[in-house]
Amino acid sequence: MTHTWFITGVNSGFGRQLTEQLLHRGDRVAGTVRRAGSVRDLQDKYGDRFWVAHLDVTHTPAVRQVVDRAFGELGRIDVVVNNAGYGLFGAAEEVTDEQITRILATNLVGSIQVTRAALPHLRTQGGGRLVQLSTYGGQATNPGASLYHASKWGIEGFMESVAKEVAPFGIEVTIVEPGGARTEFRYDSLRTAAPMPAYDNTPAAMTRGAGDRGRPSLGDPAKMAARIIACAEQSPAPERLVLGSDAYRFLHAALSERLADVESQAQTAGLTDFTDEP
Repeated sequence: MTHTWFITGVNSGFGRQLTEQLLHRGDRVAGTVRRAGSVRDLQDKYGDRFWVAHLDVTHTPAVRQVVDRAFGELGRIDVVVNNAGYGLFGAAEEVTDEQITRILATNLVGSIQVTRAALPHLRTQGGGRLVQLSTYGGQATNPGASLYHASKWGIEGFMESVAKEVAPFGIEVTIVEPGGARTEFRYDSLRTAAPMPAYDNTPAAMTRGAGDRGRPSLGDPAKMAARIIACAEQSPAPERLVLGSDAYRFLHAALSERLADVESQAQTAGLTDFTDEP
């Protein structure tokens, strides 16, 4: 049985990998790109099974227009994938106001608006799947990536809440938590702040070499994309899909530390409750 997918940012990275694998197996893909002509090879190869639209997810009216048009022209869309996004590394004091606005508009607000635009259609058709590309950095943190983490922690909170809101309509949600992958994320789309000498030789400086091709990531993008496709067919949907041994290691450590911190306050947390005592 073939399915129809809507995927943002299909010209590179996970979006490209997902699109290639889905089209190869016979599914239909509605994909968005920011650079016209960047997927011409796939359009020529797969014809009308590959629907393409230009979209900047930071432009909310355009998001609604493109999502509405995709559902209108293709009919039922089974899976909506929020993939468009990029990284921004640098200490909080190093990034510019413009960089902050841009990454939150893309990684956080863009995914929120794609989701909001798709929900009325998913409800009307009686269900579907929302897949949100995040990162282990949506639950764990590293110094020198505070604004990137802000965008990913924000979208994870949003999607967790939405999952509870839309469950009665047969709409399921999965948040994907990849570790490092050998995609264009680190080498082309990653943005870095201008370094301040004050942060030299501090933990925040660890991200300055993130784009070094001599330090390849562990993750195989093709294998990761295959896992995402497979998980979209699981029901009930996994709330989170962890991809990569590094992602598991970082997530497990971060969640264990947070739980231990909370549990250490089991006896004191209730001290601020109202009591009947005078």
